[in-house]
Formats: sequence, C-alpha cells, structure tokens
Amino acid sequence: MSTTTTNHWTLICKVEDIPVLGSRRVAREAGLEVAVFRNDKDEVFALLDRCPHKGGPLSQGIVFGTSVACPLHNWTIGLCDGQASAPDEGCTPRFAVKVEDGEVFLDADELATHATEETRPVAGPARRTLSINVVA
Repeated sequence: MSTTTTNHWTLICKVEDIPVLGSRRVAREAGLEVAVFRNDKDEVFALLDRCPHKGGPLSQGIVFGTSVACPLHNWTIGLCDGQASAPDEGCTPRFAVKVEDGEVFLDADELATHATEETRPVAGPARRTLSINVVA
C-alpha cells in the first residue's frame, strides 16, 4: 500500500478498498497498526488496532453499525469514540479520518505521534523472578 501526504492528511486507500463490515490495517513507523473500518453505510472510522481489554486485534473483529466486536472476548468497541460498551470499561485510541471523493485519509501528525507507546500483551504465562533469601 502506498501513501501520499497532502498538507497534514495521508492518503490511505479508496473506500472501496475496505471490505464492507470489515477493515484494513495501516502500518506506522512507530507504534501499533491503525485499523480503518467501513460499515454498511460506507462510513469510515479509524482506531488503534488494539482492544482495551486484552489487546486483541480489532481489525479481525466483526463490524456492526458503528461498533466492532473484538475477536478475542467479544467486547463491543464504539467506532466513533473507541469506548467499550457497558458493562465493560476501557477505551482504545481513535484517529481522525477524512473521506473525500471516495478516498480515505488519516491525519499524518496523529499517525506519527498518537498512541505510539501502546503495546500488545505478550502471550503465555507471566514471567516472574523468584527471589530467595538464604539465611545462614
């Protein structure tokens, strides 16, 4: 995927390149990927590709209305604001998106700086260091 930057907007793809009720992932130089979603009304949204619960890849979730269901534990995340639906709590960062003439743009500054510190959890058991105090 090639990108073009105009002023502070980066061309990501055409709306038709995003599957209806699906998503595309956008790689960044720093930080996790951004998931760009399209619903059945051709509305486009962008969130960090990380569920606030256990870090599941939202880009692999099911889109319905203006929400996406995380593929790991079925948490419902709002595409407009990244907020988890009650009773769940948490939020994933959202990104500004603009659609013009059928093309999808993301804010270049946000892509470079927004939520770059977020990481995906490491699978497997937690590693602990065991301290042993030896008394002589």
